[in-house]
Amino acid sequence: MSHTPLTLPQRPYRRIATEEAFSPPEMLEIYKRILAKDDVDVGFKHLMGFYMSSPSERAQHIMRCLVDLDELRLQHMDAAGLDVQVIGLTSPGVQIMDKDTAVAFAPEANDVLAAATRRYPDRLVGMIAVAPQDPAAAAKEIQRGVNQLGMHSVVINSHTQGEYLSDTKFWPIFEAAEAMDTPIYLHPNAMPNSMIQHFIEAGLDGAIYGFGVETGLHALRLITSGVFDRFPKLQIILGHMGEALPFWAYRLDYMHAATVKSKRYPSVQPTLRKPSDYLRENFHITNSGVAWGAALKFTQDFMGPDRVLYAMDYPYQYVPEEVAMLENLDMAPQVRKAFFQDNAERLFKIPSAQAPVQI
Repeated sequence: MSHTPLTLPQRPYRRIATEEAFSPPEMLEIYKRILAKDDVDVGFKHLMGFYMSSPSERAQHIMRCLVDLDELRLQHMDAAGLDVQVIGLTSPGVQIMDKDTAVAFAPEANDVLAAATRRYPDRLVGMIAVAPQDPAAAAKEIQRGVNQLGMHSVVINSHTQGEYLSDTKFWPIFEAAEAMDTPIYLHPNAMPNSMIQHFIEAGLDGAIYGFGVETGLHALRLITSGVFDRFPKLQIILGHMGEALPFWAYRLDYMHAATVKSKRYPSVQPTLRKPSDYLRENFHITNSGVAWGAALKFTQDFMGPDRVLYAMDYPYQYVPEEVAMLENLDMAPQVRKAFFQDNAERLFKIPSAQAPVQI
């Protein structure tokens, strides 16, 4: 049975992809030195260790695309019908490095990305990378990223060597992000050593399942630890259809209330709102890697259409046809425009521009 390929409709708006990755070549050199050590983080070895050493077509494509912020990236965007990419430092970023190296390299990576956004101001937008290993330095880099580099969002690749941002020692990062009005994209990372073994045994440790489990856990830790009661204006972005948390919302509300009432865990204390309230009011969700109409509609219904954004997950899931699939879904025109353009412009503070006519 043959299928007629979907066409990419002409639209009076820009298509903005909001979870796209890059890596300076210098960071890959640091990764090589880390991977050469005897005691290597298991998740890092299975993630970047694989992509940097595999001769497979997929790995070669990803490594070639990660380091390019010029012609190849723009060609791939044009081929998919994308006008703008919002770009973050690929996982695990500087978070796998020792503290001193991470603090020193995060600004270098940000400078590289900022230079690319200056070369292509209508096509590329940058997210600020920080080193959570030093929360005070991370807070300062957020301020520098906004004030000097013109970036208006932050990317943090989930846990940092097994430590989560729910620990109050990291909260200066949230204080700076709230003060500077910079949303934090909480992007997946490979699982820490304490979690990963059973996932590796089944080949489920990566994007197929493990990333969502680990990053969804991180987001829930932020909610239950009271981060948003302390920082009520803080905004977090989750990819991959919210790492499935919207689909768990009813049960999260019920079981969180039951756990608080039972006083089962000292770490689970009453919060001012239900978990689902924080999801709707302190989170934004992208569909990165999930070009599935039923899931998108549910998420838009749950979150509200002003909190759900388009993303491709380039170069890890570069499927140009998915843009046409999403464009041909049954969505109200104003919802479709919000999904592809308006929400991203507002959240990432992207200047409005006359959209080119897509072909």
